Amino acid sequence: MRKSIVFKLFLLTAGLCTIVIACLFIGQTFFFKQFYVHQKVDNVQTALQNASEESGLEAADAQTMFQYEQQFYQEHNTWVTKLDADGSLKHTDNFEIEVRLEETENAPILSGTTITIPLYTVIDVGELRDDNPLRPNFIVTPGERFAIEGVFINNRLFPLRVAKTASNLREENRLENEPLVRKEYEVLSTFEDPRVYLEKYPNVLVYGTIEHVRMPEGVVESRYTNDLFLERVKTFQADLLYGEEIGDGNTVIDYEENNVPYKLFIERLTDEEGNTEYLFAMTSLQPVSEAAGVARQYYGYIVAGTLLLVLLVSFYYARRIARPLLRINDATQRMANLDFSARLPVKTQDEIGSLSSSINGLSSLLHDHIVRLEQDIEQEKRLESTRKEFISGVSHELKTPLSVIESCLYILKDKPESEKREYYFAAMEDEVQKMVLLIEDMLELAKYESGTYKLEMSPFRIDQVLENVCEKLMSEITSKQLKLHLDLAPIDVVANPLRIEQVVVNFLTNAIRYTPEGEAILVQTVETEETVNVSIENKGAHIPDEQMEKIWDRFYRGESSRDRSTGGTGLGLAITKQILELHGIPYGARNTEDGVLFYFELKKEKNSRFDSA
Repeated sequence: MRKSIVFKLFLLTAGLCTIVIACLFIGQTFFFKQFYVHQKVDNVQTALQNASEESGLEAADAQTMFQYEQQFYQEHNTWVTKLDADGSLKHTDNFEIEVRLEETENAPILSGTTITIPLYTVIDVGELRDDNPLRPNFIVTPGERFAIEGVFINNRLFPLRVAKTASNLREENRLENEPLVRKEYEVLSTFEDPRVYLEKYPNVLVYGTIEHVRMPEGVVESRYTNDLFLERVKTFQADLLYGEEIGDGNTVIDYEENNVPYKLFIERLTDEEGNTEYLFAMTSLQPVSEAAGVARQYYGYIVAGTLLLVLLVSFYYARRIARPLLRINDATQRMANLDFSARLPVKTQDEIGSLSSSINGLSSLLHDHIVRLEQDIEQEKRLESTRKEFISGVSHELKTPLSVIESCLYILKDKPESEKREYYFAAMEDEVQKMVLLIEDMLELAKYESGTYKLEMSPFRIDQVLENVCEKLMSEITSKQLKLHLDLAPIDVVANPLRIEQVVVNFLTNAIRYTPEGEAILVQTVETEETVNVSIENKGAHIPDEQMEKIWDRFYRGESSRDRSTGGTGLGLAITKQILELHGIPYGARNTEDGVLFYFELKKEKNSRFDSA
């Protein structure tokens, strides 16, 4: 059996670990690159969304714009810039020329105007350095005259080629916006009639003279040395000018250059004046391709080493699991034979340790239940004894008045004309009333103990209830020459007023009965924030401590003989206890320095008109 469990666990563990390793390898091979690209795109889009809401891209000059672009690249490894509605870089005031155009017939709207040409569109900033032997001097010297061939779109001239003369525009010694030129040929090929094309995209030739030249200095020059990024910006501008659909929101485009994949991000924005502008970004995916290739080679070594480790660990794991399982089997068999003394060692916090702990707990629980069952049997015996005592108490309470009635009947039967005839009838009537009162109390107590009786709560003045009860019992108080002290406050409480009055009657009657003549009774209310404590204290008598808990029992009067001469049925406090417990409020009794104090608490009515607040 041991070998079977160990072998099965070994095969199961080794198989599961092998499947997990295979899944990891397959996921790495086929899904890691896609996951990385997806995460990269999400991160860049989030960064662009945040950038569109920041003020960094709202730069007022090329220097500030360059600093923000460099910061964005360092944080996200992504080139970013901002374009205007025509796709031109914003803030190129440090790399442009101002040209005063001459009078021209084919573009009269441009005659005599001054235009600004961003130099990044036609030339690389590196070609303008002094140490470059091919440096085109004719476009960097103010006062130079040259020819511009361009396309007129959106009331704006976009240069296609720039040369000294019109005849040089098709020669090698010229400057050219290559993406825009390629787009021109591409769009032109889609028109059957070139004249239709020229009507939609007028091609103009103008001459002009350089008035101002602005060149970048220092590190800002590097903004215009990223040929790959500027090439994509100019390509986007060409597509935009010739009406290619860009989209209304975020656009992500795949692009590959020299076998290196890139992602282009284009987000359409609106400036404060309502003009369209674009957030243009480009990021390389080459690192993920290299990482995926290296990871595939690395995983070959990992798989071999992990498989060896899995075999060793699986064997150890199988033996370690099988040992406590056998102990558990032995312990459960002993429990089946009602032997709950076995305890499993709990040395781990894993499932086996938890199972061992649960079995130990189950064993203890079963043992406790057996002990509790024995206790319940003993309790049932005590309850049976209590029932017998109750029946005995009832029999005792009814026996005396029945005996008195029986004796009176015998006397009246033997001496029907006796002078004490009225006396005997009065005695029988008194005993009948006592039996009636006893039966009513027993029925009331049974009603409260049934669990079906529901109290109806309502607000009332507790001080008025206490005063009314005191007034009703004033004759009994006076007859014993007792002193009654009232310390009451006008307080609204929520309870059942009739039942609470019954409690007060029982407490006060009890106090009157056991207070020696000439002593005092104190009825008092003490208010707290949410409750009011009602207490009735009688002076001059105490209850023995060993009897304090028994005063709430049925037929208990404090005398072992159950003497009825003091009055009452012995059920008053038992009924009081049930009423107070139905209210769910604290109550009790305790000996004080001068006597005995009975008390209970009631909840105050919210928003009472007598609240001090």
